[in-house]
Amino acid sequence: MKIIDLEPGDPRLESDLLPVLCELRPHLTPELFREVYEAGHAQGLRFSAAYADGGRCVGVAGWRVVVNTSSLRELYIDDLVTADADRSTGVGHALIAHLEGHARAAGCRELDLDSGTHRTGAHRFYLRERFDITAFHFTRVLGD
Repeated sequence: MKIIDLEPGDPRLESDLLPVLCELRPHLTPELFREVYEAGHAQGLRFSAAYADGGRCVGVAGWRVVVNTSSLRELYIDDLVTADADRSTGVGHALIAHLEGHARAAGCRELDLDSGTHRTGAHRFYLRERFDITAFHFTRVLGD
C-alpha cells in the first residue's frame, strides 16, 4: 500500500479520492469538494489517499494541524474512510500511522477526531487503535 498527500488541483482528488470520501460524505459533489478544499487548504486542510498495490484508491484521510488552548498542537482528522470493499484489511491502520508521522513531524501532542454516535463499528476500530473517548462534541445548527 502506498499513501500520498494530494494538493489542490491534483486530478486524482476527483478521480480517485472523492469516490471513496463520498462513502462517508455523500453530500459532496465535485464542485463542492473543490470549493471546500480550496478554502480549507488555506486553513491547513490536507488530504491523504491510500492506494492498493493495483493503483486503486482504498482509503482517504482529511486532516489539519490545529493550535488551540486545550491540546496546544494537535493533528485533527476531519475525515477517515476506507472503501467499503477494503475494510478490515489494514487501510485505516496505515492511514493513522501516516497521520501520526505528520503529527510528530509538526510537533503535535495528539491525534484527535470526532465520530458520529451511530458509527459504532468505527468506534470499535478507534478504540483498537488506542484512541480514547475524551469529550462530548456538541453542535448548534444555525438557521438561515
